[in-house]
Amino acid sequence: MSALLLASDLWNADGLWIITIGALTNAACALVGCFLILRRMSMMGDALSHSVLAGLAVAFAFTQSYSIIPLFIGAVAAGLLTTFLTQTLHQYARVPSDASMGVVFTSMFAVGVVIIKMFVSDGVHFDAACVYEGALGYSPFFTREVFGWEIPLAALTVGPIAILNLVVIVALWKEWKLSSFDPALATTMGFSATLLHYLLMTLVALTTVASFEAVGSILVVAMLIVPAATAHQLTDRLGPMVLVSVVIAVLSAVFGYIFAVWEDTNYAAMMAVVAGGFYALSVVFSPRYGLLTTLWKNTQLSLRVVKEDLLAMLYRVEEIGTASPLTTTAAREAVGGGWLAYAGIWQLTRRGRISQANDALKLTEFGREAAKKLVRSHRLWETYLVEYLGLPLDHIHEPAHRVEHFIGDEIREKLEEKLDASQGDPHGRDIPE
Repeated sequence: MSALLLASDLWNADGLWIITIGALTNAACALVGCFLILRRMSMMGDALSHSVLAGLAVAFAFTQSYSIIPLFIGAVAAGLLTTFLTQTLHQYARVPSDASMGVVFTSMFAVGVVIIKMFVSDGVHFDAACVYEGALGYSPFFTREVFGWEIPLAALTVGPIAILNLVVIVALWKEWKLSSFDPALATTMGFSATLLHYLLMTLVALTTVASFEAVGSILVVAMLIVPAATAHQLTDRLGPMVLVSVVIAVLSAVFGYIFAVWEDTNYAAMMAVVAGGFYALSVVFSPRYGLLTTLWKNTQLSLRVVKEDLLAMLYRVEEIGTASPLTTTAAREAVGGGWLAYAGIWQLTRRGRISQANDALKLTEFGREAAKKLVRSHRLWETYLVEYLGLPLDHIHEPAHRVEHFIGDEIREKLEEKLDASQGDPHGRDIPE
């Protein structure tokens, strides 16, 4: 990207207004989107973006005017009707929530198409491309003077909605937080979960309608879901989740605009693509739920299991008292081989739990104490399975082998309270002290 492009095409008044309108739209959607994600209603934004067509068509059929107020009222009414019908079908007709949502919004969308064909004259133009892509690039050219400043109409429409969303969320923070995680408890404590649900759906409908003309359905649906879903990958706490989602929404507007100018493509669509890119990064690099984090945790768990299996195996070899020691090669093959076996032996040696001499592995005193705990957990659990669950002897080794790695001191003490370890395990072997 050349410096000339940066100076002339990016950072001018129109470009800054496009970024501002995109950021306001994205932030307004992200604020309410967090609560949609928590309530497992991610597709409600998609449903509303389709069903408002019926409200727009009815409002235009009655007024024959492009005036924003009647269109706004019609779209919001259609959004609320969609919410009411979806909730009613789910609550009273026992229709699954996803099915009720799918039935209602497709029906409302079809009604909108029928009304347009029946009552809107051929001379009237409904721009389908505008519905999907919006007209963000043209938004700086339609302005209204406010205190001597020429402000784009889109900013005057979306800005108050973003502020309204923020004010309502701050004012009803405790109530919405409680009803999002436990609606029954919220109702029991005097906060009507149904009323809070419809208030949220009203805000979602207002946000969808206000954003529709400027950015189109693609960005509205994307921004209701993607920033909140990305933030949820990064944190489990609602406060930071809302804050992070707004930051991602604003960054999506900034970088989406830059890439759209660079590639000479649609602004709203590129902002949605950037938001999707942020989500993809969070899926890979999230500190708690990312793929890399999960891979690292699984690898560490597998390595710990291999090391513990090696220790327990060496203890049992000592217990049997065989003349020939366990060789390194035999130990690696016994735990499945591969690099985990090499790494397990290397770490146990380095940490002083086993020693190697003439290709033979032996437990150190430190390693023997650790192995004794593992074998004790294994045999206590086998005893518990026989005495309390009545499992036959040939069915108890594998479950005990899996569980022994997750039995800590607390569970082991409870097993010791219930069982008489001095009697040995069900196979007749001693349970180590």
